[in-house]
Amino acid sequence: MNITYIHHSSFLAETESACLLFDYFQGEIPAVPHEKPFYVFASHRHPDHFSNVIFDLAKEHENIRFLLSFDIWRKRVPEELKEKTVFLKPGEQYEDKILKTEAFHSTDEGVAFWCAVDGYTLYHAGDLNHWYWEEEDEQWNRNMTKAYREEIKKMAGKTADAAFLPLDPRLGQFFWLGIDDFMKEADARWIFPMHFWGEYDVAKRLKELPCSESYRDRIMEISREGQKFEIERL
Repeated sequence: MNITYIHHSSFLAETESACLLFDYFQGEIPAVPHEKPFYVFASHRHPDHFSNVIFDLAKEHENIRFLLSFDIWRKRVPEELKEKTVFLKPGEQYEDKILKTEAFHSTDEGVAFWCAVDGYTLYHAGDLNHWYWEEEDEQWNRNMTKAYREEIKKMAGKTADAAFLPLDPRLGQFFWLGIDDFMKEADARWIFPMHFWGEYDVAKRLKELPCSESYRDRIMEISREGQKFEIERL
């Protein structure tokens, strides 16, 4: 499986049978083979995760399917593409002959996606994260901790070949909580930080923390847009 970092929280994953594009709103998308089914995901309606520009992809890719979070307004989908669009709520699944996707409830807006394709598993968190803000009051943060940990408990025992997880430096000293909690409940062969607002050193900073000792060698360090990674099947 080949993975390309595009921008912010957007990645393209290409397997033998399909291409999966997550949370695209800007940046250069690598060439996608026209013969492969093209699945385009949007985890929620925030403009740094969803844009109507994704629907332009249908002009060049006939075999396309849009998998959108339930909070995205249906009127934003062009009429001629509604039959190619699926909206997912937390707990709902989409499955065809190639792809299986399950949606989880975000601690912000929308959903996270757990996908299985060609023997690979991928997890894209969207904005499902442990949003522990220094400026929020203690009760708000306790509620966030509870909500996040309860949601990722639903993933206990799952292993993602590639997990795309927020690592947001705006959270200050608590920027690492989401990934660390995820790795305590679920597992990932490779961790791809995202939502880091151009601060490419954030992965290195996580690797330097004692909490990451058991998984730091699985954290991918992203250094630029368009960077490509190859993951072999176990």
